[in-house]
Amino acid sequence: MRVSHPQPRLRIEPLDVGFGLRKQACDAIKRAITEMDIYGRPDEIRLDERQLCQDLGVSRTPIREALSVLEQEGFVRSIPRRGIIVVRKTKHEIVEMITVWAAIESMAARIAATTATRADIAQLTGLMDAFEEDPSGHLTEYSDANMEFHKAIIRLGGIGLMSSLTDTLFIHMRAVRAVTMTQDNRAQRSVADHRAIIAALRAGDPDLAERLVREHTMGLAAHVERHGDFLDGPNAVRAGGLQTGEVGGK
Repeated sequence: MRVSHPQPRLRIEPLDVGFGLRKQACDAIKRAITEMDIYGRPDEIRLDERQLCQDLGVSRTPIREALSVLEQEGFVRSIPRRGIIVVRKTKHEIVEMITVWAAIESMAARIAATTATRADIAQLTGLMDAFEEDPSGHLTEYSDANMEFHKAIIRLGGIGLMSSLTDTLFIHMRAVRAVTMTQDNRAQRSVADHRAIIAALRAGDPDLAERLVREHTMGLAAHVERHGDFLDGPNAVRAGGLQTGEVGGK
């Protein structure tokens, strides 16, 4: 018997009609998807245009324009006769994304080792100092801090294209990290790895910083290979045959 799960709702605030509605709608929906645990439920998540119009306080035109942009960016997918689906990746796709992430972030760390200021290092240290060596009692908060840590390293690389290329990756990485943090003591090991990376950056050692970031991130890829079967559930977004849940009622 199939278990029915409560349908999720995007947490969205009404838009300010004084600004460009399409961009506002796009940013609001993207932010809400990023904050949602898209891998924490077996059903696919379908966006309800009418509910989005109601939540954002606008007509369907800017919503449809925003969804078109988000589809181009890989956040959602339009399935004929099924609607707009929040994209979830397969295990193979996630491993590929992590590999690309590792390549970009390790190069960013190499650059940052010679350019990061004391204030930059202090910011990274502050993200970790909020947690004990074992953050298992605060996994949600640590998962968020973990993502901020990696985004910060990429920003410290000083190349805007690195950040823009990884923006779409991080929506999936955040959701996958939220699951993997509960497995195999990864949260505790993550803190130790991050502190070692900070030490390499503080020492101005580009070779070590690059290697530690690459090994840390590829460790996640290996973990997903071993424990990521939950990503290949029957409702993974593919060319067809979807079973979906809706965001909001009609």
